[in-house]
Formats: sequence, structure tokens, C-alpha cells
Amino acid sequence: MSPELRATLPFLVLTLATVAVMLLIAWRRDHRLTAIVAAGGLIAALLSIIPAASPVPVAVTPLFLVDGVSLYFLALVCAAALAVLVLSYTYLAALQDGPCEEYYLLLLLATLGAAAVLASAHFGSFFLGLETLSIALIGLIAYPRGRERALEAGVKYLVLAGISSAFLLFGMALIYLDLGTMSFAALGPLWNSAPGPAALYAYAGFALLLTGVGFKLSLVPFHMWAPDIYEGAPVPVSAFIAVISKIAVFGLLLRYFVLTGGYQSPSLLRVIALVAILSMLAGNLLALLQTNVKRILAYASIAHFGYVLVALLAGRAIGLEAVSYYLAAYAAATIGAFAIVTLLSQPGQGADADRLEAYRGLMWSHPWLAGAFTLLLLSLAGLPPTMGFIAEIYVIAAGVGMGLVLPLLALVIGSVIGLYYYLRIVVVLLSSAPDMTATAFGGRRLSLTGGATLAVLVALVIGLGVYPVPLITAVTQSNEKLAAYGAGLRPLGLAPPHGLAAANLPGRPP
Repeated sequence: MSPELRATLPFLVLTLATVAVMLLIAWRRDHRLTAIVAAGGLIAALLSIIPAASPVPVAVTPLFLVDGVSLYFLALVCAAALAVLVLSYTYLAALQDGPCEEYYLLLLLATLGAAAVLASAHFGSFFLGLETLSIALIGLIAYPRGRERALEAGVKYLVLAGISSAFLLFGMALIYLDLGTMSFAALGPLWNSAPGPAALYAYAGFALLLTGVGFKLSLVPFHMWAPDIYEGAPVPVSAFIAVISKIAVFGLLLRYFVLTGGYQSPSLLRVIALVAILSMLAGNLLALLQTNVKRILAYASIAHFGYVLVALLAGRAIGLEAVSYYLAAYAAATIGAFAIVTLLSQPGQGADADRLEAYRGLMWSHPWLAGAFTLLLLSLAGLPPTMGFIAEIYVIAAGVGMGLVLPLLALVIGSVIGLYYYLRIVVVLLSSAPDMTATAFGGRRLSLTGGATLAVLVALVIGLGVYPVPLITAVTQSNEKLAAYGAGLRPLGLAPPHGLAAANLPGRPP
């Protein structure tokens, strides 16, 4: 088997799984069977990452680069998608709203789009992967027919996807007009050698690109859509948007920064630092005002990606490792929190369990569920003994090493604010309901598969918080090649990739 074919095995498996689910739906409608086949495809994609890792890094045509970083984030995406799929099966089984097999087809398509984004080394592949992800998400958000909030959220996301795609396309066109290439690796040397005033179109193009990426990551000031979408979408889909789509875009942003030498632009770093500070402060402050669990998690997500931007700004090996570890900790805790909302929801009655007041007294009706929720919230707050604590220490260490004073100050302030609203939820869980025999979730029977998924997520959050060495080792190995580009760097970040001969790069157009 050629190195290119081995490197693309996870992507081929995801593609074949998508086609298999589509043919299965045409042949026989069976909710359980469709879910099993889709889950089997995601498990096979996860297992195929092992043989795919041996020949990397491998360039698969000029469009894709399969390396340790892309495979690490792909493993995160596939594992998170598998958890979301199990939660979706529980949610859809209770929905009882006609055939729902197409949901799994859309879920696999969205995962395939996220995988394509992660391996992109060219604006063309990046845009195609992102559109595959976004279009599938529109269908997932509005999937429960007849639910007004879901339809409203789907329309809002449709408008958002169109606007952000327009920004991205226009930015790519302006960069190509000025620099004559759409390859990430070729952009760095050309950008660094381009004179400032003459690169007006490129400057405008990069600004539009950052705007489009800011929309996708719901960073301040492009964050206003997130709470409405999270609240209106089905709970498992909200988890997919909060974790998988954002990990895909941020993984691409990390690769783009390193391959294009983005750390060599002080003005770009200042803009990202400002966005990070605003996201950390605004996300946490706005979460204080919410009484809806899904909206709280939406604003918390905005703040968390502000934290990750601090690690991205730090650069070097420790910064790249901090990004990778933090996203893994965020994924486990966030999907776990949404899993609890899924288990307690009654979609068949047209309502999700998202009102904070409904959780009053949960510790007395479902003590293990409330205990799991408490541990997941502690991880999101960055408290020991959880993965979130290790992740936050990682980010702070990276920021201190690079002297990022203002972003670190905003991170500390934001963490203190976040601790308040996370503990507010815990207080509600522990509070006594007026009638303890009639709590909102009293007597509710929970799904076995959903409960098992939640148990695995909590075990990961606690286990890798107490003993994080296996994940840190995986993070270090996956980032080894990418971090090697940064040997002997300037104080603020990474140098352009080595091994790119200027003679092999396209020149600027006349």
C-alpha cells in the first residue's frame, strides 16, 4: 500500500461509511440498524488512524497534508462524533417523529467535512470541507420536523453559513489576486517578502479570512449567533456544533498559522490577542445572565476558545501542545454536559431539559447524574482533579513563557467569573426542591447507552486529570513535526516551514 493511500485511510473509511448508510436507507428503513452501521463506520475510521500514522507527514495532492496534528484532531473528531451518535440514538428514539435514518447520514457527512478541513493545506480543500460540514449541519439543526425553535435555528445557521462563506471566499480571492497562490506553505514566504503598501489586497484578504473563521468559532465580536443556535437545535446537535465543528476549524487555524508563518506578523498577533481578550471576558460575563443550560454552555464555549487562542498566540512546542490538550479536555467535558441534558430531555413532548430551574434537587432524584454533572462543570471551570485543570495550567504556562501579560490577565479574570456561574449550577443541583417527591426529573428512567457514554466521558475527565501522561505523550508526538518548524524562533512564535525552496514557489503576479 502506498504511503498516500495509507495516510488517507481514515478519510476513505468515513466516505465509504457515508455511502453505506445512504444505500442502507434506500434498501431498508431501520433506526437501530442504521445507527449501528454509522457507529461501526466511525469506529473503523478511528482504528484506521493507527496504520495511517506510520507514513506521515504525507502530502496527498497539493490540497491535503496528512500529518500527526491532523490525525490527532481527526481522532478527537471521530471519538466525539461517536459519542454524539450514541446520544442521538437515545434522543431520536424518544422523539418518535417518523423516520429518522437520514439524521445519521447527515452526521457522517458533517464528520467527513470536518475531517477534510483538518487535513487541508490549500484554500480550495479548506472551503470544500467547510461547506460539506456547514450544509450537513443546517439539516441536523432543523431535523426535528414541526419544532419551531429548531426550524428557526436552522434558518439562522443557514444565513450565518452564507455570510461567513462569503467573507471566506472574498478573502481567498483577494489573497490570490495579490500573492498568486492558495497553498498555505507557499503563502508564508511570499507574504513575508511582499512589501507592506503593495500588499493591500492581501491585507484585506487576511482580514476577511479572520472574520469568516471568527464566525465559525463564534469568537467576539462574531458570537451573537451561538446562543440561539445552541438553544434551538436538538441537544446532540448542539454538542456537535460546540465541539466537532469548532475543533475542525481551530485545527485548521493552527496549521495555517504555522505553515504560513503567521507568527512573524506582529499586527496579526495583536488582533488575535484582542479577540482572545474580548472572547474570554464577554463570554464569561454574558453567561452570568443566563437561566438556560444550553445558552450557558454556548457562552462558556466562546470563553473557552478565547483561552485556546492564548495558547495559539504563545506558539512554540508548549503552545501547540497546550492547544491540543485543551481541546481534548474541552471536548470530553462539553459533550458530557450535553449528554446529561440529552438524558433528561423529553423530545417527544417537544421540550429539552435546558431550563436551569428544572435541575433543582437533581442530587436527590438522580445522585449519580448530578455528581457526574458536577465533575464535568469542575473540569470546564478548570478545577482539580480534572482534565480542565491540567489544560488551564498548560495554557498559563505557555502564555507565561512568552510574556503574554494582557491575555493572561484576561484569562485569570475570566476563569474567576466562570467559576461563579458553574458553581451556581452546582448549587441548583444541591438545592432542595419544594416537594422532594415531585422533582422535575423524579422517576425518570435513563437510557442505558446514553448512561454508558456519560460514564466513559466522566472517567476520561477524571482519569486523564489525575494521570494525564498518556494524553500528553500523544499530544507531544503528534505535534513533534509541526513544532520542529519552530526551532530557533523569534520570541513571538514560529518561523516559516523549512524545506521550501523559493524556486519552487509561484511568484507574485505582475
